[in-house]
Amino acid sequence: MRAADLLARARSCTPVSRGRYRTDEDAPPTVPVCGTRDAVLWTADLDVDCDGRPTARCNDATDPLFTETTAFTEADGRSPSAEDLPYIVVPAPSDRWDHRTAGVRGGSVAAVVHADRVRYAVVGDIGPSDLIGEASYATARALGIEADPHGGGTPSGVTYIVFRDSEVKPLADRAAVEAVGERLARQFVRDGRPDR
Repeated sequence: MRAADLLARARSCTPVSRGRYRTDEDAPPTVPVCGTRDAVLWTADLDVDCDGRPTARCNDATDPLFTETTAFTEADGRSPSAEDLPYIVVPAPSDRWDHRTAGVRGGSVAAVVHADRVRYAVVGDIGPSDLIGEASYATARALGIEADPHGGGTPSGVTYIVFRDSEVKPLADRAAVEAVGERLARQFVRDGRPDR
């Protein structure tokens, strides 16, 4: 799937959130969550999340905010590794927006677009209720974004498209994430084309 096709489909934004999110604690709220029949989406920054099972690049020495737990776990009950699993973070439910009412849960599949790259990920964690724009170390690397949890990430230009009522189990089944993501991305683009 081409990034340009997904971005063209995502360009028209019908907000489903009651208000906007901040991308950082000191930033003004500028990012709405938008919706279509098939997906919810937003365009924001990408802050690097290293939470989950500790690895050489994601641990409490490399990330002062590191925690070994994520909101969603793998089949064995352990948190996924942010270094190995491409995942995104959704805001905690609030009056502004509740991902659960949009058919989004742990393991939901997302297309993440930056510049000319499209990568598929799962919903793997929940963040603060007023912030948006966070993804795992593995997601950042796959998109060609500096993945250091200290100074990495990118300040803008990342579009997150989460497909409603999708789910991959176990979370770490990357082949399934790719296959489901590609199929749903094609459907998302196709359904947005006007009838001829």
